[in-house]
Amino acid sequence: MEKFPAYRIFEENGKGKGRLVEMSLDELDAGEVVIRTAYSSVNFKDALTGTGAGKVVRRFPCVGGIDGCGTVVSSTDARFKAGDEVICTSYDLGVGHDGGYAGMMRVRADWVVPLPRGLTLFESMAIGTAGYTSALAIHLLEHNGMTPAGGKVVVNGATGGCASLAISMLAKLGYKVSAVTGKSAEHDYLKSIGAAEVLGRDALPAGTRPLEKSLWAAGLDSVGGDQLAAMIRSMQQHGVIGSFGNAGGIELHTTVLPFILRGVRLIGVDSAATPMALRQTVWSRLASDLKPPQITQIANTITLDDLSATFEKMLKQQTRGRTVVKIA
Repeated sequence: MEKFPAYRIFEENGKGKGRLVEMSLDELDAGEVVIRTAYSSVNFKDALTGTGAGKVVRRFPCVGGIDGCGTVVSSTDARFKAGDEVICTSYDLGVGHDGGYAGMMRVRADWVVPLPRGLTLFESMAIGTAGYTSALAIHLLEHNGMTPAGGKVVVNGATGGCASLAISMLAKLGYKVSAVTGKSAEHDYLKSIGAAEVLGRDALPAGTRPLEKSLWAAGLDSVGGDQLAAMIRSMQQHGVIGSFGNAGGIELHTTVLPFILRGVRLIGVDSAATPMALRQTVWSRLASDLKPPQITQIANTITLDDLSATFEKMLKQQTRGRTVVKIA
């Protein structure tokens, strides 16, 4: 039986730890669709699972990688056939079901999205869960009143994968983006991908005042914690915020005043369990009006051999943009 490389997470001393191994198809979790993996990507959740820095994996051992794409080898589900190019992201992939860091994937058909016309397999993973999350946030915020004419949009944690792609997408749609980052050396990069202005973290006011000066019409936040609380205090009347990250903490200390005096709306963005109809809509937009113009500038490529080092850099906030993992 064919052997292929895989980055598998094992339990060591009560924590997850990833390493390269060889596997065969019969060792993978069950599923209706078998895919020869072309690319995967690196997300913050992958770094947590591969290093044991977070308790994300629900059972051991498990092939890592919450993203994957490639070509269908076989399918017992009529929706897919051999030769189809497909994407599979989030759901239980890489945390409770063998993921995309392997030469082959075997997944549930209900998790699989046909590769939309207008995207290559590489581009789909340069976008990956991070870009899909950003696109979903933009889609939801637009349905809650966000328009380019409404005012500036603040994007926090701006050099991260989600945020970098969000800046590129928003700029393409005509929004004026205020990018917030603690990395002073990355200002030119952020402007090159579409930010109208780049601000330091002190643009998000510290303190406990219930309301601050109204600055932004909308916001996308991948940080959480005190920085998200500051964004909430600083929104314009009827401002909307999409929340999809916790790099700065999971607790949120705020008051009701932004919500009842300014009508601020805080919208949770759950990319893992998006209903399939909405998922396909967002991926279609990612192949058309939301396709990031600077996608090749935002993404870099590594191999499975580079994963462990990349995880460590990501956890130390030494990465930017998106990292694509070339599998085959």
